[in-house]
Amino acid sequence: MPHVHDVAVVGAGPAGLAAAVEAAEAGLEVTLIDTAAQPGGQYWRHYDEAHPRPDDRVGHHGWPVFARLRDRLNALRTTGQVRYLPGHQVFLITRDAGGTFTLRMTAATSTVTPLDGADLTLVARTLILCPGGYDRQLPVPGWDLPGVMTVGGAQALLKGHRTAAGRRAVIAGTGPFLLPVATGLARAGVTVAAVIEANATLGWLRDPLGAMSAPAKGVEALQYATLMARHRIPYRTRTVIREVLGKDRAEAVRVARVDRDGRPTGPDEEIAADLVALGWGFTPSLELPLMLDAETAKDTDGSLVVAVDDRQRSSVEGLYVAGEATGVGGAALAVHEGRLAALALADAHGRPTDRALMRRLRRAVRRGRGFAAAMHRTYPLPRAWPEWLSETTLVCRCEEVSYRDLRRAHDHLGAEDARTLKMLARPGMGWCQGRVCGLATAEIAAWLTGRDTTTDDLRPLATRSLAVPVPLGELAALAEDTTPAEKEERGRYGE
Repeated sequence: MPHVHDVAVVGAGPAGLAAAVEAAEAGLEVTLIDTAAQPGGQYWRHYDEAHPRPDDRVGHHGWPVFARLRDRLNALRTTGQVRYLPGHQVFLITRDAGGTFTLRMTAATSTVTPLDGADLTLVARTLILCPGGYDRQLPVPGWDLPGVMTVGGAQALLKGHRTAAGRRAVIAGTGPFLLPVATGLARAGVTVAAVIEANATLGWLRDPLGAMSAPAKGVEALQYATLMARHRIPYRTRTVIREVLGKDRAEAVRVARVDRDGRPTGPDEEIAADLVALGWGFTPSLELPLMLDAETAKDTDGSLVVAVDDRQRSSVEGLYVAGEATGVGGAALAVHEGRLAALALADAHGRPTDRALMRRLRRAVRRGRGFAAAMHRTYPLPRAWPEWLSETTLVCRCEEVSYRDLRRAHDHLGAEDARTLKMLARPGMGWCQGRVCGLATAEIAAWLTGRDTTTDDLRPLATRSLAVPVPLGELAALAEDTTPAEKEERGRYGE
């Protein structure tokens, strides 16, 4: 019989790191699994700790919070209360009839070997999933040119590798995350020609209580405004990139003023750039919770999220979810949710818990969610963004599916929802498995049929039989060592 751990925490970003140390300090046996080689997640991504480096705190908010969590993690590892498995990806989770979870892992890179004699299977009584999120993208003519990337990708290169992805940049999309990317690039010596924001920033006035629920965010905004002014970065609101121009790589962008719905209201203007960083907020990574059939909901920003109660419990017994998977709201909220999930789980295991602290954390989560809702209402996706697309614009770059292909599937084959579009035109069936084009495909399906997106549109493009690509040898080994629950799971996908 395999050893059964008290709790497995997946993800070592703000939520997972907080959950792991809180659960371990409550007396539970914790295994923390993370894809990256060092803790911090995307938000606290930093230079390789094993090599000499510049000050990692530069460009980070909340670094003291991370430093304390990292120190606590290291201390708990020393005493054996936390088993930390960096460089490992969970590609399959199943739950047996007794409620025990089985996690199947694979190495994140070919240079990673199992640590401390670990094999690639782990069994746990309870589970805290903190998978985080990733940049959501909207297609635009020319977005497949070299030199076009996500704002998160541009920042990851800068934070993790001290590498600027270009010399003259345009940062575009919507949301406050455009500002740290622009100022970070400017500090690195990149000329930031413009920040192109699709929305007006006065939307905060529609929800003043939500905006004031996180006063620290106001301080951050003032800091970024000061840096933008110092580096003389133009900030243009109610403007979008209509096209990325270039022959073999990005050379310029064509921008235009738009109305509230995203329809152009003025003439086009060209801005030269060899780096175009696009960001339309973030979307949760839901592969793992959806494997367990956790209930979902549509969040204020239109993203699919895991539905949880006021203890971070999902609809699946023993499964807790924290961080961006329950709704994109920032690192501070993710830390509160991770701590709350761990304390609630410890309480369920009969461990002594601080009820007053749990109440404070619940209030902090409510405030954080209020701020997140106000932010999402201020920076929505422009409703009419599909009108920017030409017939030949690629929506799914992996499978080279154009907007014309999606329209034909709708007009001639009767595809009225995202799942049918996927089956008939193949968006989301390539290497990324819909991570890049999934939201756009769901939005286009709703746009073509004159309605809003629903969870039924979003869920099929977020569900995957395996969370990450897995070597064939590991799949073959899995076939020889499959639990009854995994056989049932594979049967759901016709395998």
